[in-house]
Amino acid sequence: MTLSFGTTRRALVAAALALPAVARAQGRFPDRPLRLIVPWPPGGSADAQLRSAAEVASRVLGQQVVVENRSGASGTMGAMAMKTTRPDGYTITQMHLSIIRRPYIVRNPPWDAVTDFSHIIGMTGWLFGIAVKGDGPIKSFADYVAYAKANPGRLTYTTSGIATTNHLTMEDLSARLGIDIVHVPYRAANEAAVAVASGEVMSVADASSWGPLVEGGQLRLICVWSAERSKRFPDAPTLRELGQDMVVTSPYGVSGPKGMDPGVVRVLHDALKEALFSPENTRVRDQFDMPLEYYDTAAYLDFVTRRAAYEKAMAERLNLRID
Repeated sequence: MTLSFGTTRRALVAAALALPAVARAQGRFPDRPLRLIVPWPPGGSADAQLRSAAEVASRVLGQQVVVENRSGASGTMGAMAMKTTRPDGYTITQMHLSIIRRPYIVRNPPWDAVTDFSHIIGMTGWLFGIAVKGDGPIKSFADYVAYAKANPGRLTYTTSGIATTNHLTMEDLSARLGIDIVHVPYRAANEAAVAVASGEVMSVADASSWGPLVEGGQLRLICVWSAERSKRFPDAPTLRELGQDMVVTSPYGVSGPKGMDPGVVRVLHDALKEALFSPENTRVRDQFDMPLEYYDTAAYLDFVTRRAAYEKAMAERLNLRID
């Protein structure tokens, strides 16, 4: 049987259209620079880790991954942007617990964290802890609790925002301890740490952006929230050692708009995974004591689904509302 040129050409076109979307997407994506929205100011641990990942992913993808910082709204500016962004994979953002939590603590939920995003990869978390002024009167967690009990409503602490994981952990912790402390939120963790070092606030409860100030003696670390003591700060006890059965690392990842092509998601996952496990990114995570919390695409969707159920239950139990 002999096929004419026209018949052959039509057959080839039909065969190409019949290829899975994954193969077609991988063949053409990306063909221009991408944008990764980091919903925090420059300088913090998440910014450093994601910026490093973007640099390595740029080499893997053959296109630049441009980091755009959009701070404010408790780190949800990136999620807001996903609502109006085309699901073509060229704009993605950090996905963290405040985004998953937000629908359950506001009057008008802005999104469903499970279904309104394309979840790509889970990456890492944070080393949280409480630090106080290095030359202040509080020398330990026991001193911290004792001061709070002796001075109700006078001990202040700062975080990177209202209804963040660290804020809610402190609310939970203060309820367990029976102390009355005052929250003074700042826009970013590094700003919060500096505020404590300068004496504006008495303590910071946040991720390890306080690390350099602890190492420099301006701040004193009185506890960490990880399962085990930090290798970098071995003198700081865990909450579990202090009698509080709490471990908080707040894992985060990267997601995009709802409806992304699975082939595009796979390309981004593979590039970001290579970046996550690269020596460059490992050094950044080690610098900030950020634990590896890798999830592939399916596992990350499962994590977000399970975490959303947990956040909903917590919001109902604590009657959390921010509006």
